[in-house]
Amino acid sequence: MARTRHERFDCSGGCPVEATLALIGGKWKGVILWHLLHGTMRFNEIRRRLSGVTQRMLTNQLRELEADGLIIRTVYPQVPPKVEYCLSEHGRSLEPVILALKAWGEANVLAPALPPVSSIKESMTSAAA
Repeated sequence: MARTRHERFDCSGGCPVEATLALIGGKWKGVILWHLLHGTMRFNEIRRRLSGVTQRMLTNQLRELEADGLIIRTVYPQVPPKVEYCLSEHGRSLEPVILALKAWGEANVLAPALPPVSSIKESMTSAAA
């Protein structure tokens, strides 16, 4: 049986963090996982939510997530073909991590920029004068 990519890492020291980031760190993987937290989706539903992703890139990212055991791909034998994606139990266990990343991003990346320290010092000295 083929080993998943994270099993091939020679982990030592802080490597579990690196291994986890490698699993979810693809260009679109985090966003795909975020959307799948809300339920099962078909390929084109995911594609519509990710503006700018190519069909090939989305296919590759989904294949990697499936190979790593984070999502489940279900193919229904019908015409036209129907394929659905959902989080596996392993993928669902990332929910608190993804929510923490979202909260951190809202607080630290998307928050209004703070004024530079030099302008704060200037306003304090002009107010004291």
